[in-house]
Amino acid sequence: MLDRRKFIRNTSIVVAGSLLPLSTLYTNSNQKKIGVCLVGLGNYSTAVLAPALKLTKHCKLTGIVTGSPWKIPIWQERYQIPDKNVYNYQTMNRIANNPDIDVVYIVVPTGLHAKYAIEAANTGKHVWCEKPMAKTVAECQSIITACKKNKVQLTIGYRMQHEPNTRTVIAWGTSKPFGKIKTVKAEIGYNVSNPERSWRLNSELGGGTMYDLGVYALNAARYTTAEEPISVSAQQMTTRPEIFSETDETTHFTLEFPSGAMAYGKTSVGKSMHRLYADCEKGWYTLQPFSMYSGVQGKTSDGKLLNQYIENQQAKQMDDDALSILNNTPIIVPGEEGMKDIRIVEAIYKSAKTDGSLIKL
Repeated sequence: MLDRRKFIRNTSIVVAGSLLPLSTLYTNSNQKKIGVCLVGLGNYSTAVLAPALKLTKHCKLTGIVTGSPWKIPIWQERYQIPDKNVYNYQTMNRIANNPDIDVVYIVVPTGLHAKYAIEAANTGKHVWCEKPMAKTVAECQSIITACKKNKVQLTIGYRMQHEPNTRTVIAWGTSKPFGKIKTVKAEIGYNVSNPERSWRLNSELGGGTMYDLGVYALNAARYTTAEEPISVSAQQMTTRPEIFSETDETTHFTLEFPSGAMAYGKTSVGKSMHRLYADCEKGWYTLQPFSMYSGVQGKTSDGKLLNQYIENQQAKQMDDDALSILNNTPIIVPGEEGMKDIRIVEAIYKSAKTDGSLIKL
């Protein structure tokens, strides 16, 4: 996200507690852990994923790919990574011959996801790709095709779909304990006074608030209703055109679903907001905040609390994904899920460029 540097600095990475259902399938601590190689050593890898890997039960950081040679000794000392497991972007194809690495985790700018995810798949290693999956549907499909061709798993890093309170909301999309869902509101934003001049302001690299933050709200609308939208309209705006000349600062979008449910999404780096709300025929439920790194909680109209707790979402995400490999069980967030969001993101940008016109999906 655009303000991820600031956000990470204010987010604690604490020791993980017990993991939920999938971990019961594979419990022998003497068994081989899944070796993970991080591709891209930016803020998210450095401050979040690498520390979280130390908290996992079924994973281990065994390799890195970086274009910044000065980072190598720091990472080697901190995580005991041998020379043979260090690569740059020109040599990462050699990962194919490294038995220490089972998974290649793509953590580069969004516009580079397809390039390096495909290269990772061609090494014969499983691929974990950060969200959003890619810039376009065509790029998403190219990643899926490469992974299928090489017979490797492809997982997208939507950590919220592993978080227990969110999983309750996902289940309710099907069971509908409060009756038919009428409307969903999904809002995520931060008041970023001085956005950093980074790739997130570069449209070619996949920058923009809708790609970076808005996919959380979009994905939430889809998993809350358990439906795929049939139409979308959107508007984008900025109060700081001197900064947001290439990318959106604020996006509002409306989704219509086959059941008649409507979803209203907002995302911005000019306003703080962090809520998921579902209004149903017989009540309502909400998560607030709904996609922070910690503290996700909510309540329902009948007084129930959604307050299941895990101490590290990324550790849970990676352990769940590792267990899918170890147990050969279904992936929680496969590549097709990531592509569904990008299909809608493309329509959102198209609608916004045509004064909010209705786009059929």
